[in-house]
Amino acid sequence: MSVKIRPLGDRVVVEPIEEDEMTFAGGELVLPDTAKEKPQQGKVLAIGPDVITEDEDGNVIGIQEGDVVIYAKYAGTTFKC
Repeated sequence: MSVKIRPLGDRVVVEPIEEDEMTFAGGELVLPDTAKEKPQQGKVLAIGPDVITEDEDGNVIGIQEGDVVIYAKYAGTTFKC
């Protein structure tokens, strides 16, 4: 089942990028789910129609679908499809 998500206003849909769980020696590091930190990087899947920003010079810049972004650890609303 495919679900099409359309954010409204200035909302953005971001899919978290999971970090690798490998040690420097190449072995796998196993952590329980309670010890894992929430990811802070994600890929933009969809943007709302009002997502427009300007830099200090007045140039319009923004994000596009497919961009990788960094977000606050507990920002946003989590949902599953």
